[in-house]
Amino acid sequence: MTLPPTPRKIPRAITQLGRTRQDEYAWMKDDNWQNVLRDPSLLRPDIAAHLRAENAYTAAILSGTGETQAELVAEMKGRMQPDETYPAVPHGPFLYQTGYTPGAQYPVYTRHPAAHPQATEVLLDVNAAARGHDYYAVATASHSPDHTLFAHAEDTQGSEIYRIRIRRIAEEAGTLPPVENCSGAFVFSPDSAYLFWVWRDEHGRPARVYRRRIGEEADTLVYEEADPGFFVSVETTRSGGWIIISSGNHDTSESWLIPGHDPLAPAACAAGRQAGLIYGLHHQGDHFIILTNADGARDFKLMTTPDTAPARASWRDLVGHEPGRYITDCVVWSGHLAWRERRNANTRIVIRDLHGATHALEPDEAAYDLTFGSGYEYDTTELRYIYQSPTTPREWHAYDMATRADRLLMRQTVPSGHDPAQYRCWRLMAQAPDGEQVPVTVLGRADTPIDSSAPLLLYGYGAYGHAIDPVFSTRVLSLVDRGWFYAIAHVRGGSEKGWDWFLGGRGRNKPNTFSDFIACALSLTEAGFGSAGRIVADGRSAGGMVMGAIANMRPDLFAGIVAVVPFVDELNTMSDASLPLTPPEWPEWGNPLEDAQAYDLIASYAAYEQVGPRAYPAILAMGGLTDPRVTYWEPAKWVARLRDHTRSDRPIMLRTNMEAGHRGATGRFDSLKEAALIHAFALWAIETAAPTRD
Repeated sequence: MTLPPTPRKIPRAITQLGRTRQDEYAWMKDDNWQNVLRDPSLLRPDIAAHLRAENAYTAAILSGTGETQAELVAEMKGRMQPDETYPAVPHGPFLYQTGYTPGAQYPVYTRHPAAHPQATEVLLDVNAAARGHDYYAVATASHSPDHTLFAHAEDTQGSEIYRIRIRRIAEEAGTLPPVENCSGAFVFSPDSAYLFWVWRDEHGRPARVYRRRIGEEADTLVYEEADPGFFVSVETTRSGGWIIISSGNHDTSESWLIPGHDPLAPAACAAGRQAGLIYGLHHQGDHFIILTNADGARDFKLMTTPDTAPARASWRDLVGHEPGRYITDCVVWSGHLAWRERRNANTRIVIRDLHGATHALEPDEAAYDLTFGSGYEYDTTELRYIYQSPTTPREWHAYDMATRADRLLMRQTVPSGHDPAQYRCWRLMAQAPDGEQVPVTVLGRADTPIDSSAPLLLYGYGAYGHAIDPVFSTRVLSLVDRGWFYAIAHVRGGSEKGWDWFLGGRGRNKPNTFSDFIACALSLTEAGFGSAGRIVADGRSAGGMVMGAIANMRPDLFAGIVAVVPFVDELNTMSDASLPLTPPEWPEWGNPLEDAQAYDLIASYAAYEQVGPRAYPAILAMGGLTDPRVTYWEPAKWVARLRDHTRSDRPIMLRTNMEAGHRGATGRFDSLKEAALIHAFALWAIETAAPTRD
């Protein structure tokens, strides 16, 4: 196919709050979309035919990159340890472990007695479970506290509607009745007699918590959330003292408590929801540690309260608020507390004992990431953490919080070889139009000239307060080793510089996210890390919103734009209350159904609404048919409208994964094909950049 598909146009006028917009491609949304999520074969035939035609066109345009894609896959695969096994995690008499057998697409969950390392039991072989499925993902996999049960939540469509499978480990035929229609979240009660799980409603929202006695099929409703904008989750404290049900949106949260020793007790509210109050509970001894933004603590603080008096009035400061020090999470043990904090796009871990003495883990590198590792035990002084940077492969450490002895458990192996000294990482600050300093992390080979001659891949996200940390990625090395620079624009909307950095790119401040990204691109070119017209921009999900906006604002800067599962039909999506994420995200973007100012603001930057007669660069949009977060029709509509208006000869392409959802292919080698396609597109976009037409 040398010519793109020409989908029909069906004029449709939408009037809302006295404003009228046109949507000639609204027909691409299947009215039966909820059922399509559960059974993709139900997709309306004309829509399916159009998506397949788009896939064929994309394949044809990029057909010349086939050898490059194969080469990229081979390179990426060569950097992966074929039989990688992650450090075993102790819990009582066992060590639990996850790893891959040589050539396996999916992990295997195992355990062995601490005293007998050779006596390995397989708890779950995901490769065997995935047989016969085009898509297979495990959200949660966990053993019971008494070590007799193992459960996992599986998704076989990509719709994130999970089935929980439970089995008795010691019994050969120990499979128990499954739990259907789950969000993927579940926990065992501390006595291992019950499973608490989260139910999805007809719109795909996690809205209820049920309790099921192990071995039975009947479920008892424990909690139901009435507000469609609040999502529900469930967890147990590491101490085993409590089962915690949490409900919240991006602004407000609420927790309900069930005593761990009495899982049949009704849930009791800890502190009633107050608009703007966010809190999370962690149990230690006879009290809770509370991570919260209470009392105007914009970057969060830690408070404490007796576990017999969890109401807001009883909370007292433990670690006070410090502006610019954003506390992202915390972990509690019987004798220690540790929290992770972020300053200026880097992180550190601070440890505190019961006497209040503190010390920190803080690497000395320009850009890096430090995170908590997994752990089950409460009565221990061992903290697990993971360290990495753009140049340094991941390292798993066991740290004794009492003696401060640090033990390296494992270092990520790159079989094809990796010498950190051959690479360099820079941390730059780009000046936004309003004067804000936006962090930018850059990775390149030490011998790549910084003279504006190298092509640049610039990645951005900027939403929900989610920070894009500077981690080690073997995949981007394929471009870096070809003389590219790879950069992350830490734009507002994330939390790289604290909670205010999030608020600065949210709601009425959302346009800052887009101007920050453009400022980062311009700053990088000024510093010699690229040049206008030789940049490929990359964003996924809410980062795809950035891609849609910058395509309209500064198409001249980019040779190509990659938008993966992109949120680009913002006004229509935020006006459809039936979609899973719409009510929860009104605090994020505004509610255009009720607020005229929110309508006008979203319309001013929404990618689909702002498409116009411009010389757009080459664009590769990628969607997932069963994606419940960014529905398949968003990129499909966007691509169609872009083609109607572009004034350049650069192709605009759509590739829809007909067997997957938001996260794309699930197998670790299958996912390399999607990464290779993106990199091959980037190489192709730079090599084939063409002049625009009048």
